[in-house]
Amino acid sequence: DFLQEGEPTSARCDDLAALKSKGCSMEDTENPRGSKQVLEDREVTGCKIGAAEKLKPEAITQIQPQKLVLKLRVGEPQTFSLKFKRAEDYPIDLYYLMDLSYSMKDDLENVKSLGTALMLEMEKITSDFRIGFGSFVEKTVMPYISTTPAKLRNPCTGDQNCTSPFSYKNVLSLTSEGNKFNELVGKQHISGNLDSPEGGFDAIMQVAVCGEQIGWRNVTRLLVFSTDAGFHFAGDGKLGGIVLPNDGKCHLENNMYTMSHYYDYPSIAHLVQKLSENNIQTIFAVTEEFQAVYKELKNLIPKSAVGTLSSNSSNVIQLIIDAYNSLSSEVILENSKLPKGVTISYKSFCKNGVNDTQEDGRKCSNISIGDEVKFEINVMANECPKKGQNETIKIKPLGFTEEVEINLQFICECQCQGEGEPNSPACHEGNGTFECGACRCNEGRIGRLCECSTDEVNSEDVDAYCRRENSTEICSNNGECICGQCVCKKRENTNEVYSGKYCECDNFNCDRSNGLICGGNGICKCRVCECFPNFTGSACDCSLDTLPCMASNGQICNGRGTCECGTCNCTDPKFQGPTCEMCQTCLGVCAEHKDCVQCRAFDKGEKKETCSQECMHFNMTRVESRDKLPQPGQPDPLSHCKEKDVDDCWFYFTYSVNSNGEANVHVVETPECPSGPDIIPIVAGVVAGIVLIGLALLLIWKLLMIIHDRREFAKFEKEKMNAKWDTVSQEAFICIRGTVV
Repeated sequence: DFLQEGEPTSARCDDLAALKSKGCSMEDTENPRGSKQVLEDREVTGCKIGAAEKLKPEAITQIQPQKLVLKLRVGEPQTFSLKFKRAEDYPIDLYYLMDLSYSMKDDLENVKSLGTALMLEMEKITSDFRIGFGSFVEKTVMPYISTTPAKLRNPCTGDQNCTSPFSYKNVLSLTSEGNKFNELVGKQHISGNLDSPEGGFDAIMQVAVCGEQIGWRNVTRLLVFSTDAGFHFAGDGKLGGIVLPNDGKCHLENNMYTMSHYYDYPSIAHLVQKLSENNIQTIFAVTEEFQAVYKELKNLIPKSAVGTLSSNSSNVIQLIIDAYNSLSSEVILENSKLPKGVTISYKSFCKNGVNDTQEDGRKCSNISIGDEVKFEINVMANECPKKGQNETIKIKPLGFTEEVEINLQFICECQCQGEGEPNSPACHEGNGTFECGACRCNEGRIGRLCECSTDEVNSEDVDAYCRRENSTEICSNNGECICGQCVCKKRENTNEVYSGKYCECDNFNCDRSNGLICGGNGICKCRVCECFPNFTGSACDCSLDTLPCMASNGQICNGRGTCECGTCNCTDPKFQGPTCEMCQTCLGVCAEHKDCVQCRAFDKGEKKETCSQECMHFNMTRVESRDKLPQPGQPDPLSHCKEKDVDDCWFYFTYSVNSNGEANVHVVETPECPSGPDIIPIVAGVVAGIVLIGLALLLIWKLLMIIHDRREFAKFEKEKMNAKWDTVSQEAFICIRGTVV
């Protein structure tokens, strides 16, 4: 009886809240949880240089735990802590791989004594150090080398004595005898090639994959790559007619790489893979000229470093020490390939309180010997494997052989699925397995209780049971007909459910209010809202609560309307507002009661004659001054009024209505009348003003006359000067005429 009619059996699975709301008790609910179990948890060890008891490399532990089991349920992460401690006196294997092309001639002389000198320096770091040596030149085909017989015997020019060109040679496998290193390296000779880039990638690949021949142990593995030139990589082999990709396998015969003419150079990605698989940390010791190239290469190869090699390799020991300290001071975690649907995330807890997440959460820097750092690792399954099989992943620090092995077990079924009752009587006479409260039908049987046989069912007869009267729709188009019964569709939103004998009902197609089904105030059942108490309406949007309609005077809608769905419906159309308190066309309280207060308090005004008939609807109290009037803050609504009487005097009063509906008026017994004007100052002021204005006008007239007179005098003087000049001119003319005659 848990499922509604028409609901599919899958509806028995849901989130906890939904199951609880449907009445499923927690005792009847299966909710398996993920877990973690540590199987191997050896403490990290710390041995010191000079300790009496020297531990074997395999007995040293730098990472904890070593093995655990995680049971993963989809969407539920499991978290565990990983501890890393850099051990003191940890063994080191160092392989020196050198370019023996002609340009490295002077470098070879300095490397010949490298073995014993490097041994002495490395004893300060570890008491267990081994060193090896290898050399490379180039592929032994054109156009990388000259293939003439003479050049194959001695690729150098002039009287230089050089050895035949070769691709890669393992001169000395890893050994703890520094003198042997010096002896064998001292016998090496320079060779030569034609082009500038060298075949170093072929040599690195063989050093990485030929572990037995090189003699690598499960300890810190360092590869020093020394050159003064660039490198060939995948695709360059086509110049020599070599098209087969590098196979990443060991091809050493008598310590010589024999397949350089057959396989192309490895790609950078291929080298990264093999170096990582074999836990080899690379140190590129290159000259200043090629620093930029190898620094870019370093960014592509994890746990690698670049050092600047002097022109004759005299600084190679210090370069190796510095690069080793740089590499060993950083720990970077990497994991093996994850199964489909599984994700992993890291959070680091490094020195000095430095914490990081995401990609930076995989690493810690500036780690000294003996320092301990922690990582929090989160593993989550987003889907179940198709077959539900267990998977194994591994996590390890780059450059270290130690690793954490994690066995992933996926919880993809409830426990009750393994406790089913085969051929149960609950499934129609044993035609199915009763598990997890439902029937899983045997082959050939269908129906909720496996009551139908697929061979006996006639589809037309069955469909008739799944149609409503006078309808052609099977299961209302919201389900499918199985064994004469409707099994309703499931919606993407698990909270939305079809139900009913014909899947005609649902819980999401009811009326809405404010965007919510049933306004959020009811439950949708078969497309009809069932409202919570105090709500009504088709969308449960009508509240029966009268509190929103309550006015401040304690009356519902101020006695001027009715409360409907929590809103006042004002019966008098001139009133409006949430509680019918506003009237745009009405006089205010003060103006409305002004005349009645005036006639009762001062026996005057328009209603003086009818005061006893029209103005007895309130109680009146006289007070001495405005300070004695009631002030705001009392329980009853209060209005303060200031009005003018017939004598243009101001009178003050308050109007209030108590909870019993009684009106109370408090009025100041003495109106404020304005005093008459003072005549003498006014008259004196007017006379003084007239006199001053007259004087001002006289002064202005006098000023204008002075200006006019001066202008006229100036004009007169000018005309006078002009008349005098004309008289002098005529007299001069008469004198001249007299002389000529």
